[in-house]
Amino acid sequence: MSGTDPAPAAGARRTGSGFGRLLVTVYGILAFAAIGRSSYELATKLSEAPVAYSLSTLSAVVYVLATVALARGGPRWRVVAWVTVGFEAVGVLAVGAASAVSPDVFGETTVWSGFGQGYGYVPLVLPFVGLWWLWRTRPRGTSGDDGAAAAPATPEPTEPAAPDPEVR
Repeated sequence: MSGTDPAPAAGARRTGSGFGRLLVTVYGILAFAAIGRSSYELATKLSEAPVAYSLSTLSAVVYVLATVALARGGPRWRVVAWVTVGFEAVGVLAVGAASAVSPDVFGETTVWSGFGQGYGYVPLVLPFVGLWWLWRTRPRGTSGDDGAAAAPATPEPTEPAAPDPEVR
């Protein structure tokens, strides 16, 4: 973490540790693939299908931001991760549905076309795994593992105090 990022909240787990390392690695690989694809498409074929190639570029930017945000995992980066991974989920569902209804809707395929079919459906599964991981590693104190409200910071007495024998 850099010196400008606040320390993680007490009880918070890092998004980039444990299973999160695998998640960050998969996001990084997908970001790299999407950047390669979109760079080539923008440089050589943009006029053929500008919407499709712009969507591929957008997905590359989303994957890069999600990768960095999940790897960093501080409070501000967690917000970025929630936004980018949520946007990714909506994007892959919307583009996937549009391309399923009309396969030539964008002129060419995008990373999210066919729900990520060209990438082994990883773009369809990954945002939901990412959202689950963000939820699982959320800072404690907002809610418990079972979704119940967290215990108050100051515990309340569980039984009434015994009456004072001197007072009648």
